[in-house]
Amino acid sequence: MPDTPQPTPWTLKSIPDSFAPERNIADIARRLEVSSLLVRLMALRGLESDLAMDRFLSPGLRYLHPLEDWPGVLDGARCICDAIARGATLAVWGDYDVDGITATVLVKDMLARHGVQVKHYIPDRLDFGYGLHVDGIRALAEQGVGLLLTVDCGIANTAEIREAKRLGMQVIVTDHHLPGREIPDADAIINPRYISPDTTEDHASSWPSQELAGVGVSFLLMAAVNRMLPGPAVDIRDYLDLVALGTIADAVHLDEQNRILVKNGLLLIKEGRRPGILALKEICGIGGHETVGAGAIGFALAPRINAAGRIGDPDLAVRLLLENDITEAQKIALQLDKLNTKRKQEEHRILEEAIAQAEEQLHLPGLVLHSEHWHSGIIGIVASRIVERFHRPCLILTKEKGIFKGSGRSTPSFDLYEALLACKQCLYKFGGHRQAAGLKLEPFQLATLKKLFAWAVEEQLGENPAPPVLELDMELPFSAVTATLLKELDLLQPYGQGNPRPIFLSPMLSVQKVRFFSQKKHLEMYLADSTDGTVLRAVAWRQGERWSKIIREKATLRIAYTPRLSIFNNVLQIELAVHDIVDFHTPDLNHG
Repeated sequence: MPDTPQPTPWTLKSIPDSFAPERNIADIARRLEVSSLLVRLMALRGLESDLAMDRFLSPGLRYLHPLEDWPGVLDGARCICDAIARGATLAVWGDYDVDGITATVLVKDMLARHGVQVKHYIPDRLDFGYGLHVDGIRALAEQGVGLLLTVDCGIANTAEIREAKRLGMQVIVTDHHLPGREIPDADAIINPRYISPDTTEDHASSWPSQELAGVGVSFLLMAAVNRMLPGPAVDIRDYLDLVALGTIADAVHLDEQNRILVKNGLLLIKEGRRPGILALKEICGIGGHETVGAGAIGFALAPRINAAGRIGDPDLAVRLLLENDITEAQKIALQLDKLNTKRKQEEHRILEEAIAQAEEQLHLPGLVLHSEHWHSGIIGIVASRIVERFHRPCLILTKEKGIFKGSGRSTPSFDLYEALLACKQCLYKFGGHRQAAGLKLEPFQLATLKKLFAWAVEEQLGENPAPPVLELDMELPFSAVTATLLKELDLLQPYGQGNPRPIFLSPMLSVQKVRFFSQKKHLEMYLADSTDGTVLRAVAWRQGERWSKIIREKATLRIAYTPRLSIFNNVLQIELAVHDIVDFHTPDLNHG
């Protein structure tokens, strides 16, 4: 990184031309009984009417599309119910991340409440990696499994599903990853991104959502099974906590259908009805009925569940979420917390080495970093950190059983899956999304991958990609940052893709006090608004090293920030999370 960092380029968002004239903002605010600022923020997110904004603020379950609107769901449910009726043994095959684990737990728990015991199988990341494998399928066949249900995986496993069928199993695939050219010969496929040959394009385009996480797809299927099975139905809403957890952790686009599921699920997580989630909240320092948002899940709850699959046994997380005894749940949560601490230590070590490699490749439009001793369960997190730091697509590889296994992460404007399609000639296996993907390749193909990936990035972004520009919602003085504002901003939760956390532009500020902490990793400032002198505490996480030689007391600057409530020195107070410094002037130096 350069010795003297430059201010980050920024722009203010504008309300779409299709929105009602500006003079109607106050009228809409009055009808919805919210502030004009909140209406403006919703307009900046593409909401154009009172009705759309009302549904956004109060996304009731009544707005979920009926099960009949989701292709494959009813067919898959009938298949499961028929198998149960004839006494077949069922097994669910999941994935080792939060999405796959919550989907596995949802299926097992819901069917158990109907008196149906379901086996489960989650592959070990180090031994087998993502998706189905023949050894596991044969083991389930030896246990007498007659119906295999995949969750959050399966759409790419044509050969493995062929083997399951040969062994006499029925197979239902529920997934949300992009299908390849070859589709598995399953008895039912439930995947919002899959268009059946029997489905017309017109019908496909009217699907309620193509953005569901794997646990969201499983929820719809179990809702249909719950409706079809004889006897009293369980309250399917009880599983929305799992849906919210898996959906937020998988960082899918929060369109209206996902927002409905997540918003209602967060209410259950707040209540802590599920002992495993309550124990997890306790270990993270989240109070009993404290509001839990997307941030708390993404930075506290989800990493501890993920740690089981990344460096431990994913069954540990399954046990936690199925556990009914709070004392036992607390013991498991403690184990997961220790695993997460170990994961963070390993992540820090790998990140330092990856940064050193990346700095030698800054002449390339895309980064391909590799080491034989990096932990495969952690390289995905490190790839995200590298993209965050260097603002370019990144593949990180490690070697397992003689071949390279990798994880990729992307910038917002780059389609990583399309890039890997362009590199497929040198890949043994790959799959994923626009923003994240996994891949495998033989070691002798590494040089070819570097060349093809650089070409693919250049094809999409050009020879000289424009530097990232920080999009800000509006300018907001410190005098407007009040507890009332924070309560209104909470109405916009959950945040994520499609609904970014609001970022405001400050007026010019004066640095009253500055402190770097955690070995200069983070930066804390007390900032005074030049317009009225209001002073607020601000923290720039993971930006300390970048600004350590520049920011000092009496400097003046402008920041891009999000206000939030924080407990500091045992006092609940307003704190500013600094996304970036967009203008600065020091007593000794003058930049920008």
